[in-house]
Amino acid sequence: MPDTRPTLTAHARTVTGKAVRQLRADGLLPAVVYGHDVPSESVQVDAKAFADLSRHTSRNTLVDLEVDGSRPRRVLIYDVQHHPVTRRALHVDLFVVRMTEELTVDVPLNFVGTPPAVDKLGGTLFHAIDAIRVRALPDHLPGSIEVDIHGLATFDDAIHVRDLPIPEEVTLVTEPDDVVAKVLPPRVVEEEAPAAPEEGAEAVEEGAEGAPAEGTAAGPGGTSVENA
Repeated sequence: MPDTRPTLTAHARTVTGKAVRQLRADGLLPAVVYGHDVPSESVQVDAKAFADLSRHTSRNTLVDLEVDGSRPRRVLIYDVQHHPVTRRALHVDLFVVRMTEELTVDVPLNFVGTPPAVDKLGGTLFHAIDAIRVRALPDHLPGSIEVDIHGLATFDDAIHVRDLPIPEEVTLVTEPDDVVAKVLPPRVVEEEAPAAPEEGAEAVEEGAEGAPAEGTAAGPGGTSVENA
């Protein structure tokens, strides 16, 4: 079976601090390489090449990193800092792995299908979690796990972590009984009945709108005076 692991080319970086702004302006992306018992190393990669790589890989994809033509090292794209507005990558952390050492990672969930409880009963799909935590050797880390939600036919149905298709080479860390997804029933808004008028209120209103009460006369400005 041919090795189809993606490759990322990097070069040693001496520019640090605020000066990395010029690197970004030149189309380069600052990065750091590190790992267990691996000295931290500052490098730079082509920003466009990294963006293309990111579109076709996940956080748990092994990548062969070549620095200045040296022997490739297997790394994970451990963290990416993005610009808060443009979402352009600003900095990358690359973690060097040991192929014989298990890693604990979060694996995103990919929800597939439309639940009958949504389509026919008008419910709302609720994602309790969007990722699960697993442990495995680096070359067995899943990029994502598919969640088939076609079985949510009623509001009582639920998918739990134990129902997910976990590969044999992977150890589940998340609690198996945790709920992954379910369908919530539509909210019923009860309309409140109008409040009944208080006793005697109608009589007061009629008296206010009618003629002055017996024994009184309307005075200037609408004031009431007693008849002598």
